[in-house]
Amino acid sequence: MRYFKLPDLGEGLQEAEIVQWNVSVGDEVKQDQVLVAVETAKAIVELPSPCEGKILKLYGNIGEILHIGDPLVEFVTADELRKDKGSVVGQVEAGDKHIDESPITVGHSSGTGVKATPAVRALANRLNVEIDMVKATGKGGNVTVEDIHRAAKLLAEAGEMEPLRGVRRAMAQTMSQAHREVVAVTLNDDADIHAWQNHADVSIRLIRAIVAACRAEPALNAWYNSHAVGRILPKKIDLGIAVDTDQGLFVPVLRDVGNRETENLRRALDAIKEAVAKRSINPEDMRGYTITLSNFGTFAGRYANPIVVPPTVAIIGAGKIRDQIVPEHGNTAIHSILPISLTFDHRAVTGGEAARFLKVLLNDLEKPA
Repeated sequence: MRYFKLPDLGEGLQEAEIVQWNVSVGDEVKQDQVLVAVETAKAIVELPSPCEGKILKLYGNIGEILHIGDPLVEFVTADELRKDKGSVVGQVEAGDKHIDESPITVGHSSGTGVKATPAVRALANRLNVEIDMVKATGKGGNVTVEDIHRAAKLLAEAGEMEPLRGVRRAMAQTMSQAHREVVAVTLNDDADIHAWQNHADVSIRLIRAIVAACRAEPALNAWYNSHAVGRILPKKIDLGIAVDTDQGLFVPVLRDVGNRETENLRRALDAIKEAVAKRSINPEDMRGYTITLSNFGTFAGRYANPIVVPPTVAIIGAGKIRDQIVPEHGNTAIHSILPISLTFDHRAVTGGEAARFLKVLLNDLEKPA
């Protein structure tokens, strides 16, 4: 027998959701034949067979989430099939016991840190109440029977829980990691873009300003290793672009933005956004960014505290452009103002480095062209 387990799909991805089986139990398959399609936080990936053989068992149904190392397929290999065609020596006895194999849920932490008696936990399990979510009112912080019934009633009124899957699930896990690890500080300021020529490309101007700022303060174009307590300062600026979709947040990468012409950047930016919309983007195009841009102002919002995702150490947020009355040569005038937010990881970046980075970025944005 041979087992094919969910392989490491790279970029720290620990799980994937089964979206389509291309084979059935009993099928004979060739090496490299596509067995199953799985969805990760990055893309839908087709997994080929590692060998030639016959399918004995498929592990997991469509919609089920598996972790790296969990079994996907059990084979009888081609060599074993050929051996099985020989004669059987001795007596083969049939047993009357039935073994029912069930998938093992890995990493379930229900009940951690919750005070409750076994009877209360059993009640929560029977009523499908996640005990971690219940507000305890009992003596000493214990969850009571009444607490479980109250929670069950609220959940029944609210409707069924929608499990987060695919991109949204990965986003939730990534944000939790960022919250645990990053020592985040945010600086806010404004760029007066009154001098811009008509029909200026906001995204390209932001990219250009980020390049100028990274060259002035390379500490923000970096990866931080929390275990080794060290940092890497890449020579290239690979910019992650936060893209909002119905499925969740994607961060495709514009490579080497400091050495690309404006027209080339615009074509590349349009191409990756289209690929994200079609869910056809290559997973490699969402790995290895060194700093991030979130242009949330295309929707709404002035300032924010964008989330730094490890191992990067900085993210720039661009808010909604607004008109503002400003002093001008002893009079007043109305100028266009672009609000900027910079969040940085204070473990790897000093306040002075961040402030100087922001100053260069603002100065570049305020140039006419």
